Amino acid sequence: MTTAIKVENISKQFRLGTKVEKEDSLVRALFSTIKAPLQNYRRYKSLYSFRDNDLSPDILWALKDVSFDVNRGEVVGIIGHNGAGKSTLLKILSRITPPSSGSIRIVGRVSSLLEVGTGFHPELTGRENVYLNGTILGMRKKEVDNKFSEIVEFSGVEKFLDTPVKRYSSGMRVRLAFAVAAHLEPEIMIVDEVLAVGDAAFQKKCLDKMQDVGSQGSTVLFVSHSMPAITRMCERVIMLKAGSVFMDATAHDVVSAYLQGERDNTAERIFTDTDAPGDTEVKLHAVRILTDDHRVTEAIDIRRALAIEVEYEVLQPGWVLMPTFALWNGEGVNVCVAVDQDLTWRKVPRPPGRYTSRGWIPGNLLSEGMFTVNVTMWTLEPVRKMQYHVTDVVAFQVVDTLEGDSSRGDWKGDLPGVIRPKLIWETGSNIK
Repeated sequence: MTTAIKVENISKQFRLGTKVEKEDSLVRALFSTIKAPLQNYRRYKSLYSFRDNDLSPDILWALKDVSFDVNRGEVVGIIGHNGAGKSTLLKILSRITPPSSGSIRIVGRVSSLLEVGTGFHPELTGRENVYLNGTILGMRKKEVDNKFSEIVEFSGVEKFLDTPVKRYSSGMRVRLAFAVAAHLEPEIMIVDEVLAVGDAAFQKKCLDKMQDVGSQGSTVLFVSHSMPAITRMCERVIMLKAGSVFMDATAHDVVSAYLQGERDNTAERIFTDTDAPGDTEVKLHAVRILTDDHRVTEAIDIRRALAIEVEYEVLQPGWVLMPTFALWNGEGVNVCVAVDQDLTWRKVPRPPGRYTSRGWIPGNLLSEGMFTVNVTMWTLEPVRKMQYHVTDVVAFQVVDTLEGDSSRGDWKGDLPGVIRPKLIWETGSNIK
């Protein structure tokens, strides 16, 4: 395949500002004033001069020895915590700022959308900015003319097209900016976390458009903190950590590793009397992942049932309770929310004491991967309120050993999706 972007050993250094001490006497202040021009010149030079072995504490490595290739037509996600170097990398690829060292080779016309209203002039109208932005992106006026109606329709700002952009909301600006960037047939499209400004409907519209751009053979680099958007858009994801490439693999593997790194993964969480979540009516004491033979486990075979067990204590009589848990997969998608359905205690006040509620998940339902659990306790009577809500309290891994009967049949590779139910199949020419 043809390489669209080749990044080799890119590094970017910044020198942090230092506090200038004030002189404590008139004589020293006079001497400082005389020496100020030379000191300011040296300080300015030092901002842009670096040594390879410079370990000064005022040096920040935004990127360090980053290398990767992106083939033409690939849609690649870039993720990482704040400060990992994502935006700096995209600015270097967009030629907004140069690298301190390393080299980049880009084949194709680049369209970048890194900040809200990038390339827009606030005094010009929306119409004028469409042509200005198109010119910046390397388009001729005739090319912009041919796409103008599609750009305006996609942005949804027809009514304000002849209004100065300075009067636009941030959402209107990003809608128009994205519409221009996406419709001018870029060969390489670079999008930072700007879609968060738009509403949910517009975000979906933008994701659909980027998928269309990718399906037409263009290359897309997409930075986002939305893991569902990343996994939907990208087959490959690069994770940056402290300015370096930490992981470069499939979207599922990288996103799972990213989310697992944010969690204290354990299959059993026991709280003490001092740190137990809850109120004066109910306290949470433990949450566990159990196998079908009641053992605590961090990994469960895809065929076996498992239980989410919640242990809690009722401290005051007269309360009607509703134990609840929510299941999330490794890509940050809410799989389900389950509510206690035990008819024994439904709408029945519970006397004080320790209780255990278990919600069973059947085998051959969940797909492979990492899952985390949030637990919540609601009281319905005499007052409806939330007693506690604990996120990522326990975690477990669903695995498929490929031995014996499996919902994947004879298929040996990975299968996408949140669930993998074992369905009843019928095949024939005249099934009734």
